[in-house]
Amino acid sequence: MEIGISAFAETTPDPATGTTISHAERLREVVEEIELADQVGLDVYALGEHHRPDYAASAPAVVLAAAATRTSRIRLSSAVTVLSSDDPVRVFQQFATLDGLSGGRAEVMAGRGSFIESFPLFGYDLGDYDELFAEKLELLLAIRADPERVEWRGGHRPAIPGLGVYPRPVQQPLPVWVAVGGNPQSVVRAGTLGLPLALAIIGGMPEQFAPLAELYREAGRRAGHDPATLRVATHSHGFVAATTQRAEEVHFRPYQAVMNGLGRERGWNHFSRTSYEAARSRRGALLVGSPQEVAEKILFQHEQLGVDRFMLHLSAGTMPHADVMKAVELLGTEVAPLVREELGG
Repeated sequence: MEIGISAFAETTPDPATGTTISHAERLREVVEEIELADQVGLDVYALGEHHRPDYAASAPAVVLAAAATRTSRIRLSSAVTVLSSDDPVRVFQQFATLDGLSGGRAEVMAGRGSFIESFPLFGYDLGDYDELFAEKLELLLAIRADPERVEWRGGHRPAIPGLGVYPRPVQQPLPVWVAVGGNPQSVVRAGTLGLPLALAIIGGMPEQFAPLAELYREAGRRAGHDPATLRVATHSHGFVAATTQRAEEVHFRPYQAVMNGLGRERGWNHFSRTSYEAARSRRGALLVGSPQEVAEKILFQHEQLGVDRFMLHLSAGTMPHADVMKAVELLGTEVAPLVREELGG
C-alpha cells in the first residue's frame, strides 16, 4: 500500500495572527515539503489546481517540476488537474516534461473539479461540465496511446489532424488517474476505461464509499480489464503530531476556518468543535492525532475499501510551516512503517 500526501498550497489567513503569506512563499514551502516527503520514504506527493486567491498552485506541474530536481524516488502527481477547463495537449506536454525531469515519476490525476473558477477564466460553460470532462479525457488518453500521430475530433476543441504531441514521457503510458468525489457515473467511467480511481473522502464515514469502490471494480471487470490493474486510492483530510493534543492544537482552528469559509460559499452547516470531534472519531473521515491513531484509521480505510494508496491531505488551512514539516516527517518515519508492518509489506 502506497502512502503519501495531497495538498492545495493554501494561503488563507492564519487564524492565530491574522496574517496571510504570499503565494511565492507558500510555493517555496510546498517544494520543501515534497523534498522532505521524499527523504522520509513517502510514496507520492499530489498537488491540486485552483484559480482563486486562497490557493497558490494554479500550475501544479510547474511546482512539481521544481521539486523533481530535488527528489529521487517520490511520485509526483496533480490532485487534481481540472481537465474539463484545460487543454489535454498542454496537460500531456506538461506532465510528459515533468516525467522526463523526474526520471519517470509523474502522474496526472484528472478530475471534473469541485471548484468552478477555472471555467469562466478559460471561457467554458458550466452547462457542459460533464461533457467537457468526458471528451477531454478521451483526447488525453488518445495522446498518451499514440507515440507519433494523433487523429482526433470532438465537439469542444478543434480537431487534431494526425499531429505529433511532444515530448514523449519516460513512462509508457503516462499514468492517468481519475479522481471523484462520489459520483457513481464517474466511478463507472474510470472502471470501464481501466484507469486507477482516487476517491476523496472528506466527510461522512469511509465505509460509505465501499459500494463505490466495488462499483468501480465491477465496471472494470465487465469491460475486460485485469482486476490487478484496477487500483483504488483515497484522499482524506488530517494532521499528525507527536501527541493527539498537539495535533488538535495545530489543526483545529485553521481547519475550522477553511471549512466554514467554504461552507458560507456552498451552504454547508456551521463546522463546530462538535463536528470536528465527530469527524475525528474512529469511523469518521478526519485523520487527526498521534502516529498510532492516524495509522489505525488508514488501516481502517484499507480494510473497508481495499485501498492501494492513501493520501493524507495536510495543511487544509494555514498552519505553521514547521508543524507541517513535522507532520510530513512523522507520516513517513512513524505512520507509514506502522501501516506497512501491519499489512506485511
